[in-house]
Amino acid sequence: MDKQQGVLLVVDDNKQILAAVELLLQTVFTKVISLSNPNCISRVLADEPVDVVLLDMNFSAGINSGNEGLYWLAEIKKQKPAVQVVLFTAYAEIELAVKGIKQGATDFVVKPWDNEKLLESLQNAYLTLKSNHPIPKSTKPFFSANELYWGKSEAIQKVNVLVEKVAVTDTNILITGENGTGKEMVAREIHRLSLRNKKNMVAVDVGAIAETLFESELFGHVKGAFTDAHTDRIGKIEEADDSTFFLDEIGNLSYHLQAKLLTVLQQRHIVRVGSNQQIAVNIRLISASNKNLDELVKKNLFREDLMYRINTIHIHIPPLRERPDDIIPFADLFLDKHIKNYNKDNVSLTSAAKEKLKTQPWYGNVRELDHFIEKSVIFCENGIIDVDDLDIPAVTSNIKLHESTTIEDMERNMILHSIKKHNGNLSIVANELGISRQTLYNKIKRYEL
Repeated sequence: MDKQQGVLLVVDDNKQILAAVELLLQTVFTKVISLSNPNCISRVLADEPVDVVLLDMNFSAGINSGNEGLYWLAEIKKQKPAVQVVLFTAYAEIELAVKGIKQGATDFVVKPWDNEKLLESLQNAYLTLKSNHPIPKSTKPFFSANELYWGKSEAIQKVNVLVEKVAVTDTNILITGENGTGKEMVAREIHRLSLRNKKNMVAVDVGAIAETLFESELFGHVKGAFTDAHTDRIGKIEEADDSTFFLDEIGNLSYHLQAKLLTVLQQRHIVRVGSNQQIAVNIRLISASNKNLDELVKKNLFREDLMYRINTIHIHIPPLRERPDDIIPFADLFLDKHIKNYNKDNVSLTSAAKEKLKTQPWYGNVRELDHFIEKSVIFCENGIIDVDDLDIPAVTSNIKLHESTTIEDMERNMILHSIKKHNGNLSIVANELGISRQTLYNKIKRYEL
């Protein structure tokens, strides 16, 4: 917005905030309307051509126990669906604001606000209204041209919005999604955008560490704590002090270790194995799981109190088959990457090949597509990958998705098929599935293959 455009409605019961915001924004918007009483919103929307609403989340006369913002968001969208709503929220209400994004809000701004960020958020909301689609920034890559892109689908853009908003907070986050959807990439992006990014994120894959070694891996140990403990050793949680601790496949954490992790999150200290000394730690926990943790809680396999602790913000990454518009952008990205990696001349996918790729369910998601494109580049001889050259792996095409099929069932079938396909060569199997040998061993044990 290079000049004054649009009508902004600001709704907040704090008249000092109304005055400050109006002063800031009156040179940006053609008209700024201030309301201290949300009950007047309907009348103003009927009388004025409002484009954007900056809506407080709480008002003096409470509605629905602190969810007033969500209530009025719904009322605004009911009366004027096209109006863009930016939520104005206190730090403690971020979880409600995230719900607001899912229910149709364009963005949220945390109080006390930064003037530039407030301006940017409101201007972007106005541009979104006028262009009738989200601003292009949500299609940018995660990190660089050699790594995962966000994608262009509406579903993944919503994930992007959540990531950008919650990254600057210090809340614990749970990321869920099938294998290969990029949960660790999302965690690394959250860390990169956070205030803790001066230190490296510390990541631990629960499925890749033997149960007998896990306590030492997480909490460290002192010399003599057990056989072969010849020196003191710092644990991963202590290493993540003042940084982000990423715990992948948290659903595989034993009940015993769940209790110990809960103690760390509650008391903010760890005790090394073989020691009684408490060591203070300041971590931001990001967890990931391809399992349904709510179901595990019901089955008493996952602690409900730990679930509350790790799940302040929940980010779900939809599978690739639910966002087919992202398949070809990802395929093109991986094609460029592997052309460079294998020093190939220009290799391209025909239109027919691209259409074929879009019809596949890709149960291994982005990781499976990456490995498939890599193999296609390796075997390509004439610079063209046509539909007849696509060797769609049977692991994708033969697995049927039924209502009764769980993610665990599909994963078990994929591993079993790959083991048979490669005559038990587990190194090749692990490489094809995009996991470490130790993770593969643990999954074989879990699924009794």
